[in-house]
Amino acid sequence: MIDLDRIRKISGLIGYSEVIEQVLEMMGQIAPVDISVLITGESGTGKEIVARAIHKLSRRSSQSLVIVNCGAIPAGIIESELFGYKKGAFTGAGEDRKGYFEEANRGTIFLDEIGEMPYETQVKLLRVLETGEFMRVGDAQTRRSDVRVIAASNKNLFEESNKGNFRKDLYYRLRTVTIDIPALRFRLEDVDDLVDRFSLQFSRTNDLPYRGFTSDAIKVLKQYDWPGNVRELKNFIESILILERGNKISSDMVIKHLTPQIGRPSPNLPVVIDKSSEQAERELILQQLLFLRQDMRDIKSLLTGSEIDVSRSIAYLPSELAIPGIKLESIDGEDTKAIMSSAIGDVSMKDLEREIIRRTLKKFNNSRRKTAEILGMSERSLYRKINNYGLEKKKKSKK
Repeated sequence: MIDLDRIRKISGLIGYSEVIEQVLEMMGQIAPVDISVLITGESGTGKEIVARAIHKLSRRSSQSLVIVNCGAIPAGIIESELFGYKKGAFTGAGEDRKGYFEEANRGTIFLDEIGEMPYETQVKLLRVLETGEFMRVGDAQTRRSDVRVIAASNKNLFEESNKGNFRKDLYYRLRTVTIDIPALRFRLEDVDDLVDRFSLQFSRTNDLPYRGFTSDAIKVLKQYDWPGNVRELKNFIESILILERGNKISSDMVIKHLTPQIGRPSPNLPVVIDKSSEQAERELILQQLLFLRQDMRDIKSLLTGSEIDVSRSIAYLPSELAIPGIKLESIDGEDTKAIMSSAIGDVSMKDLEREIIRRTLKKFNNSRRKTAEILGMSERSLYRKINNYGLEKKKKSKK
């Protein structure tokens, strides 16, 4: 049996979602077996964390783990970095030097972003994988290295091989076992644990007071799809803890600090982010009223062939929509009513908003999700307004 809690502790991989547990289980299965591994996943998902854990859980754990970012090494020197060079091989080569593969002998080498490796270098890498043999740059002597290779890429290497950017033989050699790390948007149930871990680590390390996140703040975090994945979430948590030092993090704080990070209106946030939440929500309510008004006009026009005179009122409402303290008047004796001119100045957006929310909740059997969807607001905003307007159904006490 694979001890997932032990692997989770050793790896530092956070989360209890099904997809993460599958990753942990696969790590436990392949770590003791001396084969190459390909780790795939978007940038920021934690591919290096998985690679480190595989090394720690392997039989080579007492030996070196050498980490190489292939995308950060210029194409002209990557071969000399990987395989070393002989004195005089090129200008500046004043002495013999070992490469990463020699340094990792009997241990593990992690080739991050292997999709960025030059095509010519891939040939030599393939030879190391198949025979363990390589030559230093400028040297004719064949050397050997007993090393386990773990590679990672945020690119689809199969597609890259079809395009001619990555060798197919190397791709098939690497993908003996493939671990795909899911993007954060596919495991949002882990956000709670990630926020707790990052917050506690950062606050303790930097001696910052930490009073937690509200449940609404966590809901907002889960409504954003985090294109930068866990890395982006971690950076955001650290940033907001510094900027809101000593405060309990609320949903409004999350929205405020997430807005400049995105830098544009985003459909992934629960409100229109270039306006205040109150302003955006009021505009959405007004928009729904205007749609209702237009629908009624269209219906009457279709039934009677006539147009409704809209000059006498600001909004049309169903006749049963009674707002306490606000008088309505019939329009041409019809069942459609409007706010009386004499009431203008007494009615507020809050009056209309409260009644629209109450009626919509009633129509959809108190389904908050459906009500929020119809009214064009987030569930978070709807919950707050239900509480503010006293629309929460009181539970009958059991005797």
